[in-house]
Amino acid sequence: MTNKKVELLAPAGDLEKFKIACIYGADAVYFGGEMFSLRSGAGNLTVDEIKEAVAFAHERGVKAHMTMNIFAHNEDILPLKEYLMTIKNIPIDAFIVSDPGVATLIREVIPDAELHLSTQANMTNYQTAKFWIDTLKLKRIVLARELTMKEIREIRSELPPEIELESFVQGAMCISYSGRCLLSNFMIERDANRGACAHPCRWKYALVEEQRPGQYYPIEEDDRGTYILNSRDLCMIEHIPELIEAGIGSFKIEGRMKSIFYVATIVSAYRRAIDAYYADPKGYEFNPDWMKELKKVSHREFTTGFYFDKPTNKDQNYQTSAYTRDYSFTGLVRSYDEKTGYAIVEQRNKMSIGDEIEVFGPGTDFYTQKLTEMYDEEGTPIESAPHPQQILKIKMDKPVAPDFMLRRRKDQ
Repeated sequence: MTNKKVELLAPAGDLEKFKIACIYGADAVYFGGEMFSLRSGAGNLTVDEIKEAVAFAHERGVKAHMTMNIFAHNEDILPLKEYLMTIKNIPIDAFIVSDPGVATLIREVIPDAELHLSTQANMTNYQTAKFWIDTLKLKRIVLARELTMKEIREIRSELPPEIELESFVQGAMCISYSGRCLLSNFMIERDANRGACAHPCRWKYALVEEQRPGQYYPIEEDDRGTYILNSRDLCMIEHIPELIEAGIGSFKIEGRMKSIFYVATIVSAYRRAIDAYYADPKGYEFNPDWMKELKKVSHREFTTGFYFDKPTNKDQNYQTSAYTRDYSFTGLVRSYDEKTGYAIVEQRNKMSIGDEIEVFGPGTDFYTQKLTEMYDEEGTPIESAPHPQQILKIKMDKPVAPDFMLRRRKDQ
C-alpha cells in the first residue's frame, strides 16, 4: 500500500465540465470522445476539444483519463483503430477499458498507453485482477461497485503496491452488476453496453397477471406501482478515512451527464474532506457542512452501497425516481471588476431582484447576499433574468472571480 495522497477523479461530459472539474479541485478528470464511450448521451469531446482539454488539465497539474469502455462488436473494430490513429499523439494520461480487444487495439496503436480496467469489467476478486494485470499490463483496476470494504482490503493486500485501485464514492448506482445491463436493449433497443442506456431501472413497474389484462397489482407500497429497481445514490463522503485505509488510491465521482453546477459542488466538497484528512489524519473529524453542500445539487437519497454490507430494501427508493432539487443554479461568473464591485454573469436559471442567493467558488466558502442590482447587456436595469444564458451585470457584496457560481433555494 502506498502513502501517496488519494486522487480525486471527476467526471466531464463536455469541455466546459472538464474545465470546471479542473478549476474546482479535481486531481484527474475522466471524459469520453465522440465514439466508444459508455455515455453517448453526454456532449463528449471532439478531437480538437480533447487536445484543448488535455492541455488545460496539464497546465494545472491535473491528469486526463479517456473512457473507451464499450463492449465492442465486429463493426466497431476498424472505426476504433482509425479513431485511435487520430488521437495517438495527444498526451492522454490513461485509457479506461473493459473489452480485451479494445485494450489490445490501444496497445497496438499507442504502445506506451496507460490502461485502467473499467468497472464495467466487473472485477470482484484479486485473482481476476492479477489476470488483467499480467495479460494487459494494467496500471489501475477500477473496482466493481459490488465489493465490500473487507474485500477491497483483501484485494489490495494481494496485488503489487504499484497497482492502483480506483472506486466510485459518489453518484448514481446501477441496478445491474456494475453496469452490465440488458434492460434498455431489451425494452427499447438502446444498448447500455454501447453507451445508449435509457435507464429503465428508474421507471415505474406493476404486476399484471396473464388472464387479467389491465389489472395492475402492486408489487410494493401502493396500487400505483413501485420503483422496485430504483437505487439510492452512492455517497461516501462521511467515510474518507475508511476508504483510504482500505487502500483505494482514486476516489471516483459518477456523473458525466450531470451539470457543471453538480461537478463543481461535488468536487469542492470531496476536495475539502480529503484535504482535511491529510492535514491531520489522527485528529480528522467529519464536517457536516460537506454533506449539506452535496445535498444542494440534484440528488436522490443517499446510500453507502456495498461498502459496509449488502444493500437492503433501505437502499432502494420505492416511491419515486425523481431527484431532490432544493437549489437552483442561477448563474456563472464570467468576469469581475474589483473597482466597481460588479460581475458579468451568464444566467443559467431565472433569478430576480430581491432573491437571496449563495455565491461560491473554487476553494472558498459560500456567502449569501440579496440581489439588489441587475442590468442587461445594454446596461438597462432589469427586475428579473428569465432568458437562458442571458448576459447580466450584477452588483456583488464581496469579490468574486471567473467561474464562481450563483445558486438560490427554490422555496423563496
